[in-house]
Amino acid sequence: MLNKLMHNSVFHITKRTDAPKWQAWLVRVAAVVVALLASAVVSSILKAGTFGAFIQNVFVGNFATPNRIIRLLQNTAILLLISLAVTPAFRMKFWNIGAEGQVLMGGLMSVVMVKYLGGKVDNSLLIILMFIMAVLGGAIWAVIPALFKAKWNTNETLFTLMMNYIAMGLISICIAVWVTSGSQVLGVLKYGRFPKIGGYNYILNIIIVAIITVVVSIYLKFSKHGYELSVVGESQNTAKYIGISVPKVIIRTMLLSGALSGIAGWLLVAGTSHTISTTSAGGMGFTAILVAWLAGLNPVAMVFTSLLVQFFNIGAEYAGSNFGFGTAFPEIITAVFFFVVIASEFFVNYNVKINPALIAKFKKNKGGENASENDSSEEQKSKDKDNSFSEQKSVDSDNPSVGQHSEDSDNKSSEQVSDQTVTKEKVADNSNKEVNL
Repeated sequence: MLNKLMHNSVFHITKRTDAPKWQAWLVRVAAVVVALLASAVVSSILKAGTFGAFIQNVFVGNFATPNRIIRLLQNTAILLLISLAVTPAFRMKFWNIGAEGQVLMGGLMSVVMVKYLGGKVDNSLLIILMFIMAVLGGAIWAVIPALFKAKWNTNETLFTLMMNYIAMGLISICIAVWVTSGSQVLGVLKYGRFPKIGGYNYILNIIIVAIITVVVSIYLKFSKHGYELSVVGESQNTAKYIGISVPKVIIRTMLLSGALSGIAGWLLVAGTSHTISTTSAGGMGFTAILVAWLAGLNPVAMVFTSLLVQFFNIGAEYAGSNFGFGTAFPEIITAVFFFVVIASEFFVNYNVKINPALIAKFKKNKGGENASENDSSEEQKSKDKDNSFSEQKSVDSDNPSVGQHSEDSDNKSSEQVSDQTVTKEKVADNSNKEVNL
């Protein structure tokens, strides 16, 4: 039954095993271009005549001034760091969907330090204390589902997802305690801010994330823990057989993931927004999952993937504000980007061909149609010839003079033949007489 279905299917899909890397990257680059054009189509649907203007606005919104370039790099850095945070867990096939909550907990612990120590200690010391508390906050929030997974084999996807909403609830409670007016807005903090470098904000954020990216890449590739989590991800039975403690690896990996997410929360509070709310992470905890997957859990590739995502997001935000599209427009464009790029990954990993049997059948049918046309043409010619002969015969029978002329010609021919025969007989008789003499 399966063979019959495969034989009758229109397309044959096979996994690529020998595709060159340049071809894969060429497909991905083409996908980015297609995503940009598709986004421009969406813009022109919402407002006619904005196709070219949208593309122009995307580049202007990202590269028109040094501040915009730095903002692009800053947003890329935060998204990259959260993507790095989920990578160790994903390599171990522990589906950590709780990065959003871990980032929020890191930010919340940073704000706690500012609220109670701001103005009482040196700013540099305060920033260091914020960092320590953010790491602890994110790590503790991540290790809770890890402990349940290691001890009772709970579903980590649901558990980590649930922890996101608990983190949001804790932030809402803290803001309600700190802000007595009931506005549910904490406001901008005066203390615990990163200093400017070269007159620009966010530079320190970018430098810190660049260093962390290098360290995490080396750690996952060359450390013992990096090897262990890869083995556990491939097969827990194999890991147990060679003496790796799976529960310890799970707990240690989630501590690392939570700590990195906590650092992202620290950067948001100390180096970006200088406040905390339930939306401070901006959904980047979920976006980072797609970024990590598209990059193949490769930290270096995540740099480019994060940059592209933020390029589309910031560009769409700038274009949407100019065209009056509203705040949801950047999310739509980001979704278009992910849809096109994820679809392109299918063609990178799989080879799609039309069923050869269908092609052969089509050619055979085409050849049969041509043969039928030739036969029909020959039959038509034969019919035309017969009709012509019949018409000629009919004309001859209808015209007596023509018939008489034909009879006279026949009689003359017969007389000529008879005369020739008589002449030949006379010649033969004379020859016989001469011989007798």
